[in-house]
Amino acid sequence: MALLKIAKLGNPVLRQVAKPVDLNELTDPESEIQAFIDDMIETMHHEGGVGLAAPQVNRSIQIVVLEYAENERYPGEIAIPLTVLVNPVLSDYSAETKEGWESCLSLADFRGLVPRSTTITLNAYDRWGKKIQKTVSGFEAVVLQHEIDHLKGLVFLDRMKDFTKLSYQAEFEEFWVKKEGATPS
Repeated sequence: MALLKIAKLGNPVLRQVAKPVDLNELTDPESEIQAFIDDMIETMHHEGGVGLAAPQVNRSIQIVVLEYAENERYPGEIAIPLTVLVNPVLSDYSAETKEGWESCLSLADFRGLVPRSTTITLNAYDRWGKKIQKTVSGFEAVVLQHEIDHLKGLVFLDRMKDFTKLSYQAEFEEFWVKKEGATPS
């Protein structure tokens, strides 16, 4: 396995609509796609991320990896098991939204207050081509919306409604967490 380079804001790959993955490629023993997925997982862990989309590692294809266990950046959130999603599509966005502080490996050291639907439906395939369909809510719904936005050429800045709520991480911790009693999420 190998660590992959994170694409930072300004890299055109982050603004492209990612191409769907040919599902035959997932099970083809000659394909390198499984090794790429392993590299994405290793990179996400190394960078301390909760999720990672293929465009963030300079490959404009529709793959997302997620995993969350207790960490100081997102205290008190419910764990998300290691998940690989291929060609994910979200639908049935709830009208109810909630604002939460988001960060991104491609916008290192920034936090922004972003409104997200509280419940969504996910349709995707796992890394072996098996269909996944489920309704998710809470933190997992936020992470999915954030990562799948990357497949549409969007970053969390595009979802923000108030840029006075954009902060560097250190200033977020000094001024926003203390001021609002906010928990980083």
